[in-house]
Order: sequence, then structure tokens, then C-alpha cells
Amino acid sequence: MKIPPQVLKPIKRHPLRRALGKEFFCLKRKWHWYSDKTKYAKEIRHVKYPIEITQHQSFLLKPLQNVDMQLQRNKTTNLAIAIKKFNGIVIKPGETFSFWKLVGRPSKLKGYLPGLVLSDGQIKSGIGGGLCQLGNLLFWMSMHTPLTIKQRYRHSYDVFPDVNRKVPFGSGATLAYNYIDLQIYNGSDQAFQLNVWLEKRFLRGSISTEIALKHTYHVFEKEHKFELQWWGGYTRHNEIWRNVIHKVSAETTEELVTENHAIMMYNPLLN
Repeated sequence: MKIPPQVLKPIKRHPLRRALGKEFFCLKRKWHWYSDKTKYAKEIRHVKYPIEITQHQSFLLKPLQNVDMQLQRNKTTNLAIAIKKFNGIVIKPGETFSFWKLVGRPSKLKGYLPGLVLSDGQIKSGIGGGLCQLGNLLFWMSMHTPLTIKQRYRHSYDVFPDVNRKVPFGSGATLAYNYIDLQIYNGSDQAFQLNVWLEKRFLRGSISTEIALKHTYHVFEKEHKFELQWWGGYTRHNEIWRNVIHKVSAETTEELVTENHAIMMYNPLLN
């Protein structure tokens, strides 16, 4: 059995240092956007591609203990604003989808509201909070296509116990403007379209194309475990894998997608 790496105890940093550090990395990422040779996806097509490869949905509102539901209702507004920036985006061959390059910085002036954010292992309120739900959706759908995850950051904390979990732990992507980004690269010879929309109870999305694929994809986890660390906290670990299955021959290739190592904010031994 594979032994997971030790996870260090979180370091508490001064708020001023955190704020200055964040702005430094934001400027660094903006300079990277300006100076690098990456071809970023920017064309939005309002007519959906005819062949849907995959779709997924997640609940907009979840009953979370000791969390103000207004923050989740605000999240729905934040999601709607962000979705307008990239719904229908086409990722052509050789192009990269960057979430933050398309969405931009969330602010009050743009209509964003206080939503749930996770900072230093604590649940707080922040402008634009809740956009990680988009990162989770896009990452999960992308794993079911030939698209390549170029940049993805895992959640550092496992915040809540599993309640009706439909996908493996660690199947999402955290987001924080602008350097904690989700970037998806199209290394294939055909274009793919991302569509995301809101319904009454769900955030829904799909990835479509114009040419049928030769493969299907199945995502699963391995090596799932909880660990008690030397500093007294629990951590959670797993690996995300996928099977790439040829539609005609049924030949299957197994691929490791990512590993996850997160600090738990609850005791896994308690019901």
C-alpha cells in the first residue's frame, strides 16, 4: 500500500503579509498573461455544438451546519455573473482555457456579493465567494474528455463530511483570483465547447464538440485513506484515476490524473 506524504501543520501568517503576498502573485500572473506565448481561448459561440460528450450538475444550496444560508444564496448571484463571461467558450486545438483570464477579478462594482470562502482553514465571507463550484464542475467534466488539465490546484482542506457525495473526494479544483487558476489545454485536433448554466436548484454544465469521439472516459479513485498526523490533526488522501475506453475495440488505458492531500476540518471517527 502506498504511504501518503506527511502534511505539515498550517502556518498562521499575519493578515498584512497575506494581503501583500496575494497582490504580488496577482501582478506576477498578469505579467505572465502579457508576456507568455500561450494561445488563450476567447471565442464564444452562442450556438451549442451538436455532439455532447459529457454533462454534470451540482446543487446550488446545501444545508451546512453553522453556515449562513444567505452566503449560499449570494453565491448563486456570483455564479450567474461569472458564467456570462465564458458560457459557450470554444477551446480550439492548441488553445488554453483560463478561468480567471476570462472571468476577471470579482468586485462589488461588477455586482458580486459576499459568499462563502475558505481562508486559513476557516469558513469566512468574501466578495465573489462560491466560484469554486465552477472550478469543481469544469474539472470533473474535463476529465471525461481528451482535454488536458494544464493547471489545477486541489483544495487544501476537507471542509465538511461527505453527504450524498456523487463523485470521489478531491474531484474538484479550488479558485482564487488570479494565480490559483484552472487552465484546460486542447492538445487534440478538434474544438470543444464549454456550456454552463443555472437552473432552479442546480449548477449545470456540458462539454460538446462537432465530431464524435472514439473513446469514453470513466473516473474513479484509488488509495483513499485518513491519516492522523504527528501534530494532532487528521488528513485525507486519495488518487484520481481514469479509464480511457475505445468505443469499438473496448481496449482500456488507465491513467493517473492527480493526487489529493487535504487537512480535515472534522474528526473522521465521529458520525
